[in-house]
Amino acid sequence: MTQLITWLLHSIASVTPILRELIALVAILFETSLFLGLVVPGDTIVIVSGTAVGGVGDFISLLIAVLIGSLIGESIGFWLGRFFGARLRASKLGQKIGDRNWQLADTFVETRGGIAVAISRFLPVLHSLVPVVAGMTKMRYRVFIVWTFGACTIWAAAYISLGWIAGASWSQFSGNLKWGGAIFAAIILVIAVAFHFAKQRLEKAAERMIEQGEDSQAAIAGGVQVQPEGEK
Repeated sequence: MTQLITWLLHSIASVTPILRELIALVAILFETSLFLGLVVPGDTIVIVSGTAVGGVGDFISLLIAVLIGSLIGESIGFWLGRFFGARLRASKLGQKIGDRNWQLADTFVETRGGIAVAISRFLPVLHSLVPVVAGMTKMRYRVFIVWTFGACTIWAAAYISLGWIAGASWSQFSGNLKWGGAIFAAIILVIAVAFHFAKQRLEKAAERMIEQGEDSQAAIAGGVQVQPEGEK
């Protein structure tokens, strides 16, 4: 196990920083795009790239690359929604996503505005749908990109940090042939569990927001339009 992990991390580190950053940029661009975002493991690629971070300079350059990829991918989703949203939703691929998922994204954006854009970056499925749905609404691109920038910065920094910690931990403990692999696995497990529970709390918060939004929409008899939070 120790030799396998060492070989894997050395292989990643042997790739030039520019190539790693380019791979991460393209992967996260696809991961944040409609349809492709449902199958491309962009977060995994970002974490793996983070294992080769050797210092603050490497961290910042990878963060910038991932952030650029995220903003491009999210912006593509927004403008696809603005110009082709209805047709994309009615397409065969759009139908495969499921009408319920589209409805959830609709309610989330309509009732929470920019906050929905930010939170969706951390949620499965919705992270690809919300930018498209936001483009289909009256939300201004400036509002969309501000919330997206903040969320993507936090997301990218968290996932790169996870990879960096993993790589640094292995460098520190790999010399211990007996316990190095176990210590490394324990550290990764603790971090993964912490990430899981943090993400789970966000998912539950989003579910509550969506449920409240659905209740509010059902209770509005006269069709009064309430300005979404995050656009005020």
